Parts: sequence; C-alpha cells; structure tokens
Amino acid sequence: MEVLGVKIGETETEKKVLFDVREDWLAKRREDPIDPAMPILDPHHHLWERGGARYLLQDIKGDIDAGGHNVRATVFVQCDSMYRADGDPNFAPIGESEFVNGIAAMSASGLYGPARICAGIVSFANFFMGAEVDAVLEAHLRAAGERFKGVRYCSVWDADKSIKSTPMDFPQGLLLDAKFRSGYARLARYGLSFDALLYHTQIPELTDLARTFPDVLIVLNHIGCPLGIGVYAGKTDEVFKDWQRNIRELAKCPNVVVKLGGMGMHFLGFGFEKLPVPPSSDDLVRIWKPYVETCIEAFGPQRAMFESNFPVDKRYYSYGVMWNAFKKLAAGYSAADKSELFFNAAKRAYRLPTTTG
Repeated sequence: MEVLGVKIGETETEKKVLFDVREDWLAKRREDPIDPAMPILDPHHHLWERGGARYLLQDIKGDIDAGGHNVRATVFVQCDSMYRADGDPNFAPIGESEFVNGIAAMSASGLYGPARICAGIVSFANFFMGAEVDAVLEAHLRAAGERFKGVRYCSVWDADKSIKSTPMDFPQGLLLDAKFRSGYARLARYGLSFDALLYHTQIPELTDLARTFPDVLIVLNHIGCPLGIGVYAGKTDEVFKDWQRNIRELAKCPNVVVKLGGMGMHFLGFGFEKLPVPPSSDDLVRIWKPYVETCIEAFGPQRAMFESNFPVDKRYYSYGVMWNAFKKLAAGYSAADKSELFFNAAKRAYRLPTTTG
C-alpha cells in the first residue's frame, strides 16, 4: 500500500519501526494553530522516564506551548511508569498514581502555565485478584484522591505474533475471562471507569463486556486500533469494513465512549514515520477522515473525544499539527458539537471538576 506517496510494505527495512522521537525531523513541519482560542481537554497522554527516554511535566508543557492551542487540562493514562520497586507486586502500580499525582500538584500550582496537567489519572490494577482488587483500587484513591478516575488494562492480542504494540504479551480472550471479570466488576463499586486498549478484531469482546457490565463506563482507546501490518498489510479496505462493523455494534452500548487519536502508531500501517518530512494536517485529514467520521456518526459527539496519545504519537507528527488536523476534521460540526469533541465529552467521561474549564 502507499501512504502519501510512500510505499509501505514488504521489506524488513520497511517493517522497522522508528521508536525514537526525532525533534529535527518534526521541525521540518510547522503550522500556525487553527482557532487557537478553542478550549481543549487532552484526555490521553503518558509521562515516563525509561530506557533513556524522558517525557515529564516540562516536556508535555513544551509541546503544548509550541503547538499554540488552548489546552486547558489533560488526563494521564497508564503506561507502567514509576511502579514501586519493593513490596507486594499487586501494589506496585500505586507508584504510578503517586508519581502522576505529584506532577498534577505541580501543575495545579499555576507555576507551569494555565493547563492543568494530569487533572485526571488512569492507572492499573490486576483484575485477576477478583474481589481482593478492592484494596488496590482503594490504595490508588488514597494516593491520588479525586484525580484517580479509573483503570486501563491492555488486552492486545493477535494470532500474528509479528504484530507488537506493547512491551508485554497478553492472552487471547482476556476480556472474556471469568476471573478477569470478577475483578473488573469491582470498578462499579467505586464509580471508576475502564480504558480499553485492543485491536479491531477484539472489539466484539469489548462489546460483550460492555453489555454484561452496563454500570461501568468504558473508554475505547485509539479508535479501536484497526491493524495495518503483518497479515493485515495491504488489506486496508477489508480491515476498514471489519473495523467499521465492530465499531457500529459497540456504539450501541450507551456506557462506551471512544477516543479519536493514536492514529499515527506503526501497527495501524500508515507509515508516517517513514516520510522524509512529517505529514501536514491536511495529509492527516485525508487518511483519518473515514475513521473519525465513522466513530462520530456511531457514537455521536457527546461520546467521542479527540486525544493526543503523546509522546507515543510524537514519533509521527507534532502536537500542533495533530490538533490542527483534528480541528479540520471537525470543521463541519456545530459549535456545540465541537465543544463536545474537544472538551466536554472527555470532561464528563473522566468526571473532572469545573475548574478545568
């Protein structure tokens, strides 16, 4: 297949993923912000320091400032960051909430600009603990207080083992596992939400989960990740139809919302990282439009939210260009619908205080 005139496909060189953020490459594409006054709530980003890579408060602040968009608040999402090195492994993820809550407190001081970074926090808990996971959820709540909003539990799996999107491997059918569900059910007791990272082929499993536990709000990450590499390479139309059918069925569940973003990642197969110059916002719009329109049509603007997925998606385009693309994709919607897509839908989903606006 070709994306923006570059062949994506068969050789080992083409399959190589460039994980490092290349600031010099990103600098080749600059755009002035569109409608810079529009309030934005970025509901999905990460913070970490590992393997020589660092993305902390000053880094996301730098991307927000350089982009020129009016980002008023953000939500941090689980990425196995700063887990505790000692003690019960089931409580190691509490370290992530402690770490991020400290960043949030720094941002709330106002010393780092008007954006309230990490106004919401999504961490991890091992649902295979069953009812005993209550102790972990309560520890997160003690560590992060009202900022702790929910749990993300990745479940990505495909029979093609060449498809790799996380450091960890997950078993087939995880969301259907009775033991997993016994712990998952505990979220409702605390009014917490569930962030789901999976591939498009697994969306029916999430639909079953949503129907079985209608009192738990589910946030589908990254439009459900329609695959475009491995056995799915060169099958864009076939994958799109399968993904679209699954998305429409999932959207019938009123307790599910969708994040519109993460659409640069290598396993979607668009190959942005292979281009000599980063894609423009117009380039991104041409490729993303059918996916975004499908999601908004299925879920409605009240249950759809644009997200950055930074710094993961920083490997493919800059923060400012990405938000310009989102604004162009939303250009035909009413002012009220835009407010939902860029701010209010995320604010409701993560139960954020009115002060974020």
